[in-house]
Amino acid sequence: MNEKRHLLSILVDNEPGVLSRIVGLFSGRGYNIESLCVAETMDPAISRITMTTKGNPMIIEQIKKQLNKLINVIKVFDLTGQEYVQREMVLIKVNAVQQHRAEILRITDIFRGQVVDVGQDHFTVKITGDDEKISAILNLFRPFGIREVARTGSIALYREKK
Repeated sequence: MNEKRHLLSILVDNEPGVLSRIVGLFSGRGYNIESLCVAETMDPAISRITMTTKGNPMIIEQIKKQLNKLINVIKVFDLTGQEYVQREMVLIKVNAVQQHRAEILRITDIFRGQVVDVGQDHFTVKITGDDEKISAILNLFRPFGIREVARTGSIALYREKK
């Protein structure tokens, strides 16, 4: 199939149950949500949902049409193929035995990350960036032993005002 990853930015009314209806739309039709991030915008009455999903062009078009039918959805933007800025934050708890501590700190510094917690045998590192950056540091930390990972999901905005 011609499935491609799509990043959707959805402006919705900031009311209880709106997210539930959107997620229900996806689950009811068997579409997968790869990541989801929601927060209030500058206008407290409006929230922005940033969602990553996969599908062929026909499925993505169907998703956008279904979303636009929901009463509390104000606007749906498909950022895929557009100029946009995207970031994600990840917390990585990595094993840090004495002989690897300096190497882990060096990698963290190269990726402009930050150690946010230190234990006897682990570091918790915060990294922000795009998918490639996060995948790269996860691959570098993997040989040390990653204990846990928590990711926020993507957030994104158009580079220029649309």
